[in-house]
Amino acid sequence: MRNVGIWGIGSYNEGREITNKEFEKTLDTSDEWIRTRTGIERRVFAHDDVNTSDMSYYAAVDALEDAGLHAEELDLILVATVTPDYPFPSVSALLQDRLGAVNAAAMDISAACAGFIYGMSTAEQFIKNGTYNHVLVIGAEKLSKVMDMEDRNTAVLFGDAAGAAVLGPVSEGKGILAWDLGADGSGAMHIRQDPKVIMNGREVFKFAVRQMGETSLEVVEKAGLTKDDVDFLVPHQANIRIMEAARQRLELPKEKMAATVHKYGNTSSASIPIAVVEEIKNGKIKDGDLVVMVGFGSGLVWGGAAIRWGR
Repeated sequence: MRNVGIWGIGSYNEGREITNKEFEKTLDTSDEWIRTRTGIERRVFAHDDVNTSDMSYYAAVDALEDAGLHAEELDLILVATVTPDYPFPSVSALLQDRLGAVNAAAMDISAACAGFIYGMSTAEQFIKNGTYNHVLVIGAEKLSKVMDMEDRNTAVLFGDAAGAAVLGPVSEGKGILAWDLGADGSGAMHIRQDPKVIMNGREVFKFAVRQMGETSLEVVEKAGLTKDDVDFLVPHQANIRIMEAARQRLELPKEKMAATVHKYGNTSSASIPIAVVEEIKNGKIKDGDLVVMVGFGSGLVWGGAAIRWGR
């Protein structure tokens, strides 16, 4: 069995900047209210002519360049999304053609905000057992097209973005050390698309605060390590209070937690990879670091990973 890790990573988060002040014009809310309760200051909505597959493509190109690979070297493309261009064909199939990844199989994954973690865990299985060598995993969402802009409880939360990672075999001691995946379908109706996004914020908040902390600790324990070994935490960027709960469970200082929610809002499956890209650029994630990633989402589902960074 081979060790599996991230070879390269990329992101796309361009479009129209939407500040909290803009929502003050149309909703019974305020910049202070949004900041205090969520930590969000702005978010980005993709332009009308940019769809999920487009954002996926731009993020994928960056990730492939970072990995030093050509698209034809990919064996599999996994796209985690709940906002595909069409109900079918899949975003991954559209992307496979546009990239020229002629040797890659392709499928989409629906696990909402935990989708990127689910995608990485799926990719790991194929690479670990030798079936494939290189798998492209993407989290991409155009949530602006499914939001109710008259609902102040959800309209202010979400943004559009894509993040991509190329996974492949890595050296001994590096890569993915442990996973924790789970679901509680009894809470499925707490956040759903019907036809716009509907959310029972109080119930989702309670679930997320509990599960983010538990999963963070679980993956560290499964890796045979302790919270003292954790160098950096990358939580799903949904709400700063939820993120802080996970950080406190790991007893990490604030500078050891990724925080991009103030700039991009909740970008669902894209939030973890785009946060990783930013923190690598900031020099906060380095070769050899133990990085914990943890996310939760509609389903209700959750996923966490402990990764020894590097190849």
